[in-house]
Amino acid sequence: MNQKEVILKNLENLGRKILDQIEKKENPSIEVPIRALSNVKFDLKSKKLMLGESKAKRYFLNIGHVRKFVQTFGIAALSKELIEIGKTVSLREAFYILKRTLPNSKINLVDEQEESNEAIEDLELIVNALREQLHFNANKLGSVAGNMVIEDRGDLIDLTKLGSGGWSVPSNVENITFKKVKAKFVIYLEKAAEWERLHEDRVWEKLNCIIISSQGQATRGIRRFLQRINSELGLPIYALVDFDPWGIYIYSVLKYGSIGLAHISERLAIPEIKFLGLTADDIEKYDLKKHLIKFKEVDFSRLNQITNYEWFKNNKEWQRQFKIMKEWQAKAELEALSSRGITFISDKYLPEKIKNQDFLD
Repeated sequence: MNQKEVILKNLENLGRKILDQIEKKENPSIEVPIRALSNVKFDLKSKKLMLGESKAKRYFLNIGHVRKFVQTFGIAALSKELIEIGKTVSLREAFYILKRTLPNSKINLVDEQEESNEAIEDLELIVNALREQLHFNANKLGSVAGNMVIEDRGDLIDLTKLGSGGWSVPSNVENITFKKVKAKFVIYLEKAAEWERLHEDRVWEKLNCIIISSQGQATRGIRRFLQRINSELGLPIYALVDFDPWGIYIYSVLKYGSIGLAHISERLAIPEIKFLGLTADDIEKYDLKKHLIKFKEVDFSRLNQITNYEWFKNNKEWQRQFKIMKEWQAKAELEALSSRGITFISDKYLPEKIKNQDFLD
């Protein structure tokens, strides 16, 4: 069976299980893995955050469970319909489709989008499929350019010939095919503005690479696209983010996964990704200290959190970076490199760091 047939079979089996329980006059129930910090562990072997084995049982005839129970099956029914007709909907559209009043009542199946989002995440776990494979997509957010040709829905797309905007990364990248790849590595940027700088300077051509951006935390589509490039093509991935707790957190999520999505770390996490910059050493080397931005209380809080992450706690180099950041009580943005020249990041900073393999792991 192909992927589509497997998912449809899993959805049908879920429905049959409930029907069997009803015919046996049992209280219909489903088991859902618990998505909480208490059920998440860091696997030292794979270097990924993984979901544990704890599960919660939900019963239809339980006033505390029935709402989530019905929401899950409402989403399951919608997913089955979407797969069968070959259509996808956004998370917002899914919310409105489910937002209906139950017969003979004044109760809505969902009142807030968070409820339908959580039902979709539960269904991912129950039928072992990505949200995108269930035909639910989030907003697109990110751009790509570089020495690669891909196929998307039958269209061949040359990522070197897409003007100033690049290729927009879709939410669902499962069916993207890599047709031709000349690039030697990938640079991921947390900021669209810095991607624009690198793209205008044609860094992807000068360094023979691919440049990918998001705006802040990477979307699932971007994370999955990066993970596929790394695992299927063997290309190194380098993260270029700000020297602040938030940039390092973004890198951490790309590398190890996140608590909220620990159930799909195998499909999203990239343990081989390297931290390209910005670092405290870069700030000293290029005389950027005058461009530091003073910490706010929220920055101190985030720094304390990441300092104690299990994967950073015993890493001497990362602890040194955190110590310097704490001593400076300040952070620095990638844009500070422009003080050395408009194209400094493209002409000097990146070529030197990559040539010298000046990465953190």
